[in-house]
Amino acid sequence: MTYTQTTPDHGAADRATAGTPGDVDDVARLLEPDGSRVPDATLDPWIADLSPHELRALHRDMALTRRLDAEGVALQRQGQLALWAPCRGQEAVQVGTAHALAPGDFVFPSYREHGVLLGRGAQPADYVLAWRGEEHSAYDHARLNAAPPQIIIGAQSLHATGWAMGAQRDGSTDVAVAYYGDGATSQGDVNEAMVFAASFRAPVVFVCSNNQWAISEPVTVQATHPIAGRAPGFGIPSLRIDGNDALACVAAMRWALERARRGEGPSFIEAVTYRLGPHTTSDDPTRYRDSAEVEAWTKRDPIARLEAYLRAEGVLDDSGLDDVARAADALAAEVRAACIGATTRAPETMFDHVYAEPHAGLARQRAEYAEYLAGFAQEEAR
Repeated sequence: MTYTQTTPDHGAADRATAGTPGDVDDVARLLEPDGSRVPDATLDPWIADLSPHELRALHRDMALTRRLDAEGVALQRQGQLALWAPCRGQEAVQVGTAHALAPGDFVFPSYREHGVLLGRGAQPADYVLAWRGEEHSAYDHARLNAAPPQIIIGAQSLHATGWAMGAQRDGSTDVAVAYYGDGATSQGDVNEAMVFAASFRAPVVFVCSNNQWAISEPVTVQATHPIAGRAPGFGIPSLRIDGNDALACVAAMRWALERARRGEGPSFIEAVTYRLGPHTTSDDPTRYRDSAEVEAWTKRDPIARLEAYLRAEGVLDDSGLDDVARAADALAAEVRAACIGATTRAPETMFDHVYAEPHAGLARQRAEYAEYLAGFAQEEAR
């Protein structure tokens, strides 16, 4: 197990990270792939109070995320969505970290964090309308406390840091969280955000889902050592955890959030996981990935791991699993209905809600666009 930190914190070892960036053994974990519980001096205290209800909710949301993800892929293949970024295999890091958040915390996701949005209370239409091209951003950011999914790789790290600095100046205890993949750590935006976050001790948590592949490039092209080892160079403590272990993900996020709320500044979490599906539905991973690798990671399935643990603890049984399956199917049906039943708004409504107050320049643009659209109607009438 590896913990990388600038100073000892909550019993974590203060030592350099070794190994390779894709190493799945040199990580902190609480659950083995077979679901057996293992102790960890740093992580254990942060999940000691998890109740059976909370554990079942954690499993439920992971299962719902996987079913939602499968529906998103199916809708894209059927021509109902323009694109979809699958998250199969990454449910533990997404749902686990989201379950640790407080209502006032604000998340800045990439385009793959479907489980984070589910944990923040997203509704069925929230997942699909933007990918269908009906909305710029399909959900109410104030309701979910979530920024729009970021397409520009790593840009959300700057947004999260800026939000955190604002919360800090407001005297708030709320924390910002930036989610991105291993590939984003090569972007300047991520590194610049970490400089600002460390310099101003901003209450922000950087969650790097190391899913082994940045589109078609393996993580070993991006780094020669584990990514968590970079954060201390910025003055940011980090944890490197098993991203397929939901309990470890909850614990690590609670550790990071508590540091931020105490005014101790940013933290970095590297969650070592795997993208079982394609990068997006426009990608063919068989062109660059060995099937044996996928098979090996399939055996480390995060949902099966948590399910095995909960069964062994007597927290989950067949009846409970049946309830989860029904809830997952119901969510998928609602997502499909919201997608197929979406009504395309009139083109000129793109100018709505751009400014809170009337704006002369925008009014002129709206009038010019209306005139442009009217020209097509005149041509059709001839």
